[in-house]
Amino acid sequence: MKSVVINKITIQCVLGDITKQPDIEAIVNAANAWLKPGGGVSGAIHRAAGPELEKECKKYSPIKVAEAVITKGYNLPNKYVIHCLGPRYGIDKPEEELLRRCYINVLNLADKNKITSIAFPAISTGAFGYPIKEATEVAISTVFELLKELKHIKIIRFVLFSKEDFEIYLKEIEKLEE
Repeated sequence: MKSVVINKITIQCVLGDITKQPDIEAIVNAANAWLKPGGGVSGAIHRAAGPELEKECKKYSPIKVAEAVITKGYNLPNKYVIHCLGPRYGIDKPEEELLRRCYINVLNLADKNKITSIAFPAISTGAFGYPIKEATEVAISTVFELLKELKHIKIIRFVLFSKEDFEIYLKEIEKLEE
């Protein structure tokens, strides 16, 4: 785990499974428009949360690119799941701005709900094809820009499933210390 503290907010980078973050209040689902179980992060979250999650999601779907909605965590160790539809690389334009809006909308929704800790996957980098290095730069720079505005969030964790993605995030977070 890599950890830096900026503006009294701890930013962490860990290699692991987003559904196994028991010390985090809300996790982020890299969702599809219909908020249904899918592959990757979405499938893992839905499997771990149980069928009640899909039932609650029905009342919010479909969502637009960069839109964020909040549900209960059900069987997850987390109180909440914040679902956000990331851009499909090369299709949803302008993808960099849409990806930025994902992180902004999720953090604003979390802060509005007085959530103190949140864990993100690498939004849009799986089936949606966003290159990991570019997506990481957008994620880290956007979160860094928002730190001064957040009132309740004290921990922002990036949970990466692959060692390669973890290494890329690690390098980007280390730039914040410079």
